[in-house]
This record gives sequence, C-alpha cells and structure tokens, in this order.
Amino acid sequence: MNLDKLMSKHLTRYFDPSKTIPEDTLQQLLRFLRSTPSSVNVQPNHFYVLATPEGKEHLANNLGERFQDNAEKILNASHTIILTTRADLPDSHLEAVFAKERADGRFPDPSKQQLWESMTRDFLNLRNYGYKDLNHWMEKQTYMAVGLTMMAAAELGVDATPLEGFDPTSVDKAFKIRESGHTTTVLLALGYPDPQKVYTTPISRFDTDQLFTFI
Repeated sequence: MNLDKLMSKHLTRYFDPSKTIPEDTLQQLLRFLRSTPSSVNVQPNHFYVLATPEGKEHLANNLGERFQDNAEKILNASHTIILTTRADLPDSHLEAVFAKERADGRFPDPSKQQLWESMTRDFLNLRNYGYKDLNHWMEKQTYMAVGLTMMAAAELGVDATPLEGFDPTSVDKAFKIRESGHTTTVLLALGYPDPQKVYTTPISRFDTDQLFTFI
C-alpha cells in the first residue's frame, strides 16, 4: 500500500458511472468486510450490497428530503453498501455467535470456549446494564468495519466514500431493515473517480504538534 499517495488523496465526491468494479475484486472486498473484527466477536452487522441500477436508485430515492445531494454519489458509484447494526442484542444472536465459534473450532479446548462465553456474557451485561451504551457500542463496531474496508478498497484500487447524509428511518423502511432487527448506521459508496472532477487541492490537517502528545 502506498501510504504517501493515500495520505494526499481526497475522498471521492464524484464517481465515474461508466466504470464498474470487477466481480473478483468486489468478492475479495466483501470477503474482507466479512472478516473485519468486532469486540468479543459480537458481529452485530448485516450488509446490503447494492449492485444494480434499481437497487441504487431505490436508495437514492429514499435518503430523505434533506440529503438528496448524496443521491448522485450513490447513483454513479459502482456499488453502495448499506451497513446496518443490530437494534438490540437478543440471546438468540449471542447463541448463534457461540454456535458458529464452536463449529469453526475457534477454541479447540471446550473449557476455554466455555470460559470465553461466560466472559463475553459478563462484558455484554456490563455494556447493557452498567454503562447503558450497548447500541452505541455496537455502532462503534460498524464504524471499525467501515474504516478497515476503506483501507482494503484502497489496496485494491477502489475508491470508498462513507456517507452519513441520509434519514435512517427512511432507508430502514425502504429496505425493510428493521424487520430483521437491524437499523442503518452508515453507507459506503464504492467505485472509481470521475477524472474530470478529481480534487487536486492540498489536504488540510492540523500540524503534528497539535495532534500528538508523546509521553
């Protein structure tokens, strides 16, 4: 990965609608997204991959009245992913996580798996009843997945732009997301920049001495 090139690059605001991500590249990126970590392996997400003009248009038409400026990005992007997060954490979900871990042999020693499950339940109870931030904490896992996937996309030569400009109630309703126990957290537009509309101005960030404290 060319970090110097990455550090001097603006996020893509204008995608080239004539360019489509090759299928093998897309599948590699989705495999990476599937592999992204989450705290205590909670895996609170479901991902809607919009690959067709109809799917992207359906999202663009349901962003909400105040966010129509993002419609062009979605329509011109090769693909857009709706990243959703669980609205709650029922025991059935946790049991499904544990069952998959057992099936995959994450802990070959059954006693270690049992200890892990006990520790995980204690931690989630702390988030739910102690800190009372379970939903916010699960959304943090979603944003971690977004950040890592953006880096993976750059490695594959694909531009990735996160979008928070949408009405989650409208998107949830359009795609029947709440029926699955999830809610929309963030969108990720993927594709290739329009060469006629690439920003060439310098990146503007605070100086190092304003950002870092060395102890």
